[in-house]
Amino acid sequence: MALTVRTITTDEHLAFNQKRPSLSFLQTPAWAKVKSEWRSESLGWFDEIGSQVGAGLVLYRQLPKIKRYLAYLPEGPVIDWDTNDLGAWLTPLAEHAKEAGAFGLRIGAPVVVRRWGPDTIKAAIADPEIVRLNQVLPDDLNHHATHLRNELRELGWRPPDDQEGFAAGQPRFVFQLPLAGKTEEQLLTGMNQLWRRNIKKSAKAGVTVTVGSAEDLPAFHQLYLETAARDGFSPRPLSYFQTMFDALLGEDKDRIRLYLASHEGDLVAATTWVRVGQHAWYSYGASSTAKRDVRGSNAIQWQMIKDAAEAGATVYDLRGITDSVDSEDPHLGLIQFKVGTGGEAVEYLGEWDLPLNPILYKAFDLYMKRR
Repeated sequence: MALTVRTITTDEHLAFNQKRPSLSFLQTPAWAKVKSEWRSESLGWFDEIGSQVGAGLVLYRQLPKIKRYLAYLPEGPVIDWDTNDLGAWLTPLAEHAKEAGAFGLRIGAPVVVRRWGPDTIKAAIADPEIVRLNQVLPDDLNHHATHLRNELRELGWRPPDDQEGFAAGQPRFVFQLPLAGKTEEQLLTGMNQLWRRNIKKSAKAGVTVTVGSAEDLPAFHQLYLETAARDGFSPRPLSYFQTMFDALLGEDKDRIRLYLASHEGDLVAATTWVRVGQHAWYSYGASSTAKRDVRGSNAIQWQMIKDAAEAGATVYDLRGITDSVDSEDPHLGLIQFKVGTGGEAVEYLGEWDLPLNPILYKAFDLYMKRR
């Protein structure tokens, strides 16, 4: 199979994406506008007769002081990952990136490797001998992903170190709630008792959940800053979310939504919801330290889940988790909160690097880790 890669227009990229049932919102042309500090390019894969068979959004991050770049395709490219000849797809990509001045190439293979259901996760958390999901037999295993992993290594690709810095990218482990074929009643029944009780409690307390607009982003951001201070993470500026809304809504009028949960006039929780075709994501969340007892976070998640199903999504994605199930791990509460939805932990093949210039690649990696 002989494939070629070349730059395509935004319209060509959009037309290809629209033929797919779902793909990551990080692989839409609009995402380039959100990441405006990176140079961007839409790429297309073409077969021998000139038909487009793949697409990808490439973000180029420049090395300090010289015009050499890290080429990054977050959660992409959108190609035939069921292939038995991955080199036919990735070799022309590497050649194109090198010609564009890239010293290194990073992809995010959107291939599910393993899944663990809620009962399996709960049993792992209860077992003091188990500290990581890797120690637990999965409920579902994709054998083709093992073939892809071996082929990536043979082609010279390698997974990044699990360190901060350049290695920090999109999560390999996420939490997802399958929606396909399930009624609202079935989704609620699939949740654990605590989630069902908290949803009922929020309704009884009078919590209301509404869909806001870009004009409500300042209120969301104020709550988001409060959450960042409480939970100890570095917040993004308001301008980032304003750009995100402008860009994504410019591509699709229902690509992103802002949800607001209020109690007696007070904003108690706020979230952003993103959807591309049959995949919906909970992307950012904020909650008030006050009035935690009215369970605004449960109410807002339940509304987003229902709306995702109504919009035709087959997956509601609660995004990243760690693979830790250790009772001493401070991140355990996050997976416990998410497992209450009745969903499953999912491991992707994830991010892989191809050093095109090993010396510059190593220098950039060190530079990012020191920042």
